[in-house]
Amino acid sequence: MNVVGGTGVPPVTEIHKRRGAYLPHWTRDGGWYALTFRLWDSLPQPVLESWLFERKNIIKTAEQMKRPLSDHEERRLAYLYSEKVERYLDAGYGLCFMKDPRVATLVQNALFHFNEVRYSLAAWCVMPNHVHIVVQPFAGKEITAGTAVPHAELSDILHSWKSFTSKEANKLLDRSGEFWQTEYYDHLIRNEADFRHSVRYVIDNPIKAGLENWRWVGVTQRGTRILRVR
Repeated sequence: MNVVGGTGVPPVTEIHKRRGAYLPHWTRDGGWYALTFRLWDSLPQPVLESWLFERKNIIKTAEQMKRPLSDHEERRLAYLYSEKVERYLDAGYGLCFMKDPRVATLVQNALFHFNEVRYSLAAWCVMPNHVHIVVQPFAGKEITAGTAVPHAELSDILHSWKSFTSKEANKLLDRSGEFWQTEYYDHLIRNEADFRHSVRYVIDNPIKAGLENWRWVGVTQRGTRILRVR
């Protein structure tokens, strides 16, 4: 596998597209992702619909021309997400279940349960109504007892996190019903500079949202090593 520099962040090649509940998701074996998933009530429906509509139009243009998204389109998508989604998330819209330290700790612990087994985390932040992660699913297959076993894909990893934490959080909160929003946002990290930007964004998120001494945020050893590269 080709690697840029000495950080272990591969260049993006052989990109595949997977259809999500509402959006397509771009994947790559061995790729790193900036991932955001959120509580079910964390966005007003009109805001969500507006973002989905504009995002769909940008993606449709690239699909009609049978090409990947251009750098300009990638930047436009990131801008739209920042302006139309992140602003509401950081404002603390909805019930914000992760304001409860028990729930925030539960979610954080779940993120680390299979770290360096099924995936590698570089940075994480459990906010009151959403979660940011920089993660690399382990690609390919491993041999277990003579049998090739595929590693989990990003969607499988996310399903595991959300399924476990929704059940356990509802128990803690003595409630039932929806917990996480079905769809999620992921960005396939393109290079080392993109990686560093993604990690810094995650760890700066509590400060940006005005949360002082927020405990559920950090960088792993791998994330720290890549941030040090200039």
